[in-house]
Amino acid sequence: MTRAYLEMHLAVLLFGFTAILGDLIQLPAISLVWWRVLLTCLSICFLIPIVMEIRQLGRRTILQFMGIGVLVGLHWICFYGSIKLANASIALICMAVTALFTSVLEPLFFRRRLNWYELLLGIAVIPGMMLIVNSIQTDMLLGVWVGLLSAFLASTFAILNKKMVKAARPFTITFLELGSACLFISVLLPFYFQIDETATFLPPDWTDWVYLVLLALLCTTLAYSLSLRALEHLSAFASNLSLNLEPVYGILMAWLILNEHEELSPNFYYGVAVILLAVLSYPLLQKIKT
Repeated sequence: MTRAYLEMHLAVLLFGFTAILGDLIQLPAISLVWWRVLLTCLSICFLIPIVMEIRQLGRRTILQFMGIGVLVGLHWICFYGSIKLANASIALICMAVTALFTSVLEPLFFRRRLNWYELLLGIAVIPGMMLIVNSIQTDMLLGVWVGLLSAFLASTFAILNKKMVKAARPFTITFLELGSACLFISVLLPFYFQIDETATFLPPDWTDWVYLVLLALLCTTLAYSLSLRALEHLSAFASNLSLNLEPVYGILMAWLILNEHEELSPNFYYGVAVILLAVLSYPLLQKIKT
């Protein structure tokens, strides 16, 4: 059990580190995501006999996973877009709202009643977001809205995955979704480069290649493997609580590595505290209710 906790927290730490790498990589968000999903898919091919796995699935199931993959691709584009438009801390705290988006959207997808504490926690996030919006520079506001869209998309594909998760093995699902995200972004790239002729596709130097490999292999493939293995031994409560710590770890790393506290006021961190309190209270209230 102790090993499972350590593996889960290491996975969450690596998930949080994605924002730091996204800030360091000197590529536009769409190019960055394309390289991330491509390198991750290639790494998965070395882990499992992916072609044999996919052949066992029906065409309808494959297309459903590929559709979810488009949402995953859009989510990552928005997430890294938020980092480029604002900074890593803002993108991460926007992602913290994902759990509360899910608490509202999930009853709609599964046609069940909304729990009172889910609605209460959703309302509790509003003052925190107001503190954040009022504390940052005007040119970062677009980054906040893009970050919230990223959280909404993350919530949506997570709910859809929950409905589909038993249809295939986790790594097969990951390959199909990230593969379709790669194809989808490949279609978008020519149009994007026509709009922004200064945008780059290839990493400008060797350090960016190193960061991209770390992002794909450590923060995606390895982190996902660790979290899946840990989930076999942890309760839903323990895993949800651990995953909700991702923005905490990420913001601390942004403070230490990127020195983002120099461009953010105390009110930003007060807003962060309000949102994190609501997010971390959600699994606690779930456990109390059950």
